Amino acid sequence: MQPRRAYRRFDYRGARYRISSSHHTLITDELKRLRTLLEIYRETDPAFAHSLEPVRVKPYAPEIARLMAAAGEAAGVGPMAAVAGAFAEAAARAALAAGAREAVVENGGDIFIASPEEVVVGIYARGNPLSRRLAFRVAGADTPLAVCSSSGVMGHSLSRGTCDLAVVVARDAALADAAATRAANLVKTKADVDKALKVVEEIKGVSGAFILMEDAVGMTGMLPEIVKHEDPRLLEKIPADESWDGLISY
Repeated sequence: MQPRRAYRRFDYRGARYRISSSHHTLITDELKRLRTLLEIYRETDPAFAHSLEPVRVKPYAPEIARLMAAAGEAAGVGPMAAVAGAFAEAAARAALAAGAREAVVENGGDIFIASPEEVVVGIYARGNPLSRRLAFRVAGADTPLAVCSSSGVMGHSLSRGTCDLAVVVARDAALADAAATRAANLVKTKADVDKALKVVEEIKGVSGAFILMEDAVGMTGMLPEIVKHEDPRLLEKIPADESWDGLISY
């Protein structure tokens, strides 16, 4: 089993992060900065803050809002569907630019990974028979990479579906986050899994997708190696209020 990383928790204004990097303070400072920029912008653009469909940003929108809007446009969802992935990647890249060897940032169940070593991402789908039994093994050579999730039965994010768990892999974390939301929105029964996969695989920039719905499992595209989950402490790493959406790295 991969040795456990020294993850540190960081909670800020309702968002919960797990971070593995030598540049922890830089990452948390960047997350605070991004949150402030986005909150100021949201106050001036209600459509951006509340739309469940793609929107155009104002000319003065900060870069983080532009990234989110672009991801939402590509996936066919509102820009806030991309916020967790966008924040995770932007903060991790700030650390990498400052010389960090590794920057793994989890924001709920959305993870941006940049590491020379493999990172294992455990799959947690509360109530699903495959929960805590499978994981993705992300090779260091395949990073930077985003592994993002959405669920209709877990977490605080709004979903139009009842999917146990939808996972999308992409280089762009905002896109992976938005596409995972789109996939989860489309799944209300087991019969919807294949349809959702077909929609998501057509989104430019998506590498692969994985969906759990009851006893149905669907996969498409290029995913990290799927392995047996071997972290007995997985549940200890998930917040007690079960706001976490489906993925946990170690």
